[in-house]
Amino acid sequence: MSAHVHLPSGPLTVLAIGAHPDDIEIGCGGALLSLERRGAVDVRMLVMTGTEERRAEARHGARLFGASREPVLPGLLDARLPEHWGAVKDAMHDFRDSSPSPDIVFAPRVDDAHQDHALVGSLASTVWRGPLLLHYEIPKWDGDQGRPNVYLPLADDVAVDKVGRLNEAYPSQHSRVWWDDEFFFSILRLRGAEAATRYAEAFTTRKLTFALS
Repeated sequence: MSAHVHLPSGPLTVLAIGAHPDDIEIGCGGALLSLERRGAVDVRMLVMTGTEERRAEARHGARLFGASREPVLPGLLDARLPEHWGAVKDAMHDFRDSSPSPDIVFAPRVDDAHQDHALVGSLASTVWRGPLLLHYEIPKWDGDQGRPNVYLPLADDVAVDKVGRLNEAYPSQHSRVWWDDEFFFSILRLRGAEAATRYAEAFTTRKLTFALS
């Protein structure tokens, strides 16, 4: 059984949290581009780690994917976030307190195989208790594809735009063995098949509250 839920037509505030530069764009870049086309959306990003080069890419990526302002970049150490639990928690609380109350929060999956992703994803539900919290997936060599329960169909040109903007924003990642157009389109196509469409992004949510009025 599946259900179709439509967002309200008015202005939306969206917060996106990533452990590393490119996490957000890989995980929910299509959603952000779709929201940008919808209009009346305020998108803000928090990215925990990154060298100076990678933080510059994150700023460029935020602009390409519709962020309303520069991302918040604490500059914590990649692959060491569990060791700095308190700093991660503080950064998320500071980001929450300095941002408008969100309608949607995007964060990594709680069961992601990468320890940085998992920590950020698990803390998100303790920092934001009211809005819709969607945990995005970050495909990689770990082979930890989960079983999502929320799908966002993407228009064909949005999927193409997402992959093109990923390549433009993150040239430092082009040498990675998994980084190519075929990889990104294959995930979008797989999730699209699961959602009875061509392309889609997939998410997990633990709790969903809906109103009948």
